[in-house]
Amino acid sequence: MKTNFNRREFLKVTAQGVAVTGLAGLVPMSSVTSIAAEPPKKEIDAVWITSLIKDYVATSPDNSLRNKENEKAWDEPLVGFAGGDDPIFQFFKDDIGSFYWTPVEAFNMIYPDIHVAPADLSIISFVLPHTDAIKADLKKKKDIPSEKWIRARFYGGQFIDILNKHIADILTKSGYPAVAPTNSPVKISKKYGLASHWSERHAAYAAGLGTFGLCDGLITAVGKAIRCGSVVAQIKVPPTPRPYTDHHAYCLYYAKGTCGMCIKRCPAKAVSKSGHDKTACLNQCNATSAYAQKQLGLPKEAYGCGFCQTGVPCESKIPVKI
Repeated sequence: MKTNFNRREFLKVTAQGVAVTGLAGLVPMSSVTSIAAEPPKKEIDAVWITSLIKDYVATSPDNSLRNKENEKAWDEPLVGFAGGDDPIFQFFKDDIGSFYWTPVEAFNMIYPDIHVAPADLSIISFVLPHTDAIKADLKKKKDIPSEKWIRARFYGGQFIDILNKHIADILTKSGYPAVAPTNSPVKISKKYGLASHWSERHAAYAAGLGTFGLCDGLITAVGKAIRCGSVVAQIKVPPTPRPYTDHHAYCLYYAKGTCGMCIKRCPAKAVSKSGHDKTACLNQCNATSAYAQKQLGLPKEAYGCGFCQTGVPCESKIPVKI
């Protein structure tokens, strides 16, 4: 089923500085053919990759709200790994829709001449938590998002694209071809409605980093006020254990039948006991875009919401005892 929805319009996030091929949303290394043919130049493991990501988040000038104070958009990230042969990725495809990419399919969109088995690939997933200042700013609001949150959503989103590319570039230059299947086009899932070819939250779930809440946000060890990114690479890294079997394990509403604070926080009534209304959420996001442009002087692509991610028990932690 075709749709006119486009993930770039929905997410309102530009990808400045990202080398995008003719295949929407896949971020490859430049000069793929010559680099991919080289043998690995160095031994790289989970500790090395985790340090690469954490150091870049801590030191990159692009991790910024670009406000007068030049505040950071993101605090120290969580990093997890999943194997390309993990059956959960085929489950995602079967459950969401045939358009959903497995790791091999995402990898081969950029490297069609490299014949890899699923076991040859690893998914590197990271979770970026908003700073306490950004979360505190939005908690005060009830219907119009704060300027800091909107800046974090827009400029912080650009940084995620840059970080994805940085990881893929470094790995590829080191002899481990890698792609970042980000900002993929939106499709319509018969079961879930609006859905993309690749979900950063689902990748994080597979990598043991969190489970889903009533509002569809990912609840992690650093809470739900987060964003995710991921890279698929031809490298073998031991997968991070998933300390859960229920995809709603960390949500108080599903685990205990309590809370539901995200229902009260949503100004668009897009969250209910039945779950997340994606169309109502989309309309709310589009409305904030006009506000960001006219009142805050931000680019027309900027928008923000995040009410369901702040002022809730899962804002900065897992509220359920594990």
